[in-house]
Amino acid sequence: MSVSPLRFTSSVRVGDVARAVVARDTARARKFLAGTQPHGPIAHKTPELRRRGAVAGKDSHGDSRGHAQVNLADDGKVVDDTIDVTDAALIYTATVGVGSPPTDYALIIDTGSSNTWVGATKKYRKTGTSKETRNDVSVGYGSGSFSGREYTDQVTLSPSLTIKSQSIGVASSSQGFAGFDGILGYYFLLPVKAPYRLTQSPIRSIGPVDLTQGTIGGRTPVPTITDSLFKQGSITTESIGIFYQPSTSTGSIANGELTFGGIDSSKIVGDVNYVPITSTPRAGHYWGIDQSVTYGSSGESILGLTSGIVDTGTTLVLLATDAYQKYQQVTGATLDETNGYLTITASQFENLQSLFFNIGGISYELTPNAQIWPRSLNGQINGDKDSIYLVVGDTGKPSGQGLDFLNGFAFLQRYYSVYDVTNSRVGLAATPFTFAETN
Repeated sequence: MSVSPLRFTSSVRVGDVARAVVARDTARARKFLAGTQPHGPIAHKTPELRRRGAVAGKDSHGDSRGHAQVNLADDGKVVDDTIDVTDAALIYTATVGVGSPPTDYALIIDTGSSNTWVGATKKYRKTGTSKETRNDVSVGYGSGSFSGREYTDQVTLSPSLTIKSQSIGVASSSQGFAGFDGILGYYFLLPVKAPYRLTQSPIRSIGPVDLTQGTIGGRTPVPTITDSLFKQGSITTESIGIFYQPSTSTGSIANGELTFGGIDSSKIVGDVNYVPITSTPRAGHYWGIDQSVTYGSSGESILGLTSGIVDTGTTLVLLATDAYQKYQQVTGATLDETNGYLTITASQFENLQSLFFNIGGISYELTPNAQIWPRSLNGQINGDKDSIYLVVGDTGKPSGQGLDFLNGFAFLQRYYSVYDVTNSRVGLAATPFTFAETN
């Protein structure tokens, strides 16, 4: 099946939601450290499947060069698709059509949970394709929640990516989603007939997860967006490629891209390098990888080889407390008590060196420019317009906890990322913005 990529655009939204970034990121880290709602491939695959799938450095066609090409059908035609996502300073959204004719909703993107639902701001519009299942759905996110009913409906991601009958949640009430319509989920949503409340990590969701596997005996999870695309033959691999361009504007701009079932090779420089999901218990239940972090050309150790996660729902790069303190020491940064960010002077910025994330034998560099918050967006974090803020934060726990870092937007805006359920692995690649002087 041949699919032509089509990009979506939605409006950037900014405001008070951006001013509690550090608190929300830290709360998210606490939930992950507590093992709340695991959502990586291991969370829904058997050990046998995970061992078969976790082959580092090979793509789904056995290419040992570590470079993933766009998925092809037997006839050689492209079978994946791409949609644009929009950066609202801190939250990325995609426009998704529901119903026939479709109503467009701005849905939040995240690798951190799984439910697809609408109705937070723009109310759900029933059409001839809408069918109520009479199942209740109630989800808590830590920084938001929704409750309502499950429906099945037609979901349109692009003219060439349409799911005829897709399970979605329709909110009758929601909190914490002002200016957004809901969440675009990635793997499973389990409806419930009795009153039941899930507890998830904070908002911004597109995680490949079986969120409720085993919570209600005998019930089968309902497939969501990516699973449905895979089952109907629209994509050949249950994976998603995500491209984020660094944010520098509060205007309306489409500066991210979501590719279901493969990658967009036009957005990468060089190869996609894959690593298996880590076997470390805490991190391994999410999109967990192993890495070490060093600073500068001398390779000064900030964080020894340990496990953590790649997470689009986290804004900053969070390091275990001892690593965070070491980073603060080598940079000379001080804490801004107003917003919780580390800040440095202009002269310290001139001396700032690169931070290196060593993953699977590959070194991923965050240049000095990539380590600072975009100065044009200082107002969005309640910061002084002339100050220089760093994007490295504290998990709030010492290293050795089984989840010692979260590579969030600040990292992912410089590297293309791939979340591959089929092969239980994470892929990373450089982009044209890896070394850009945007901030």
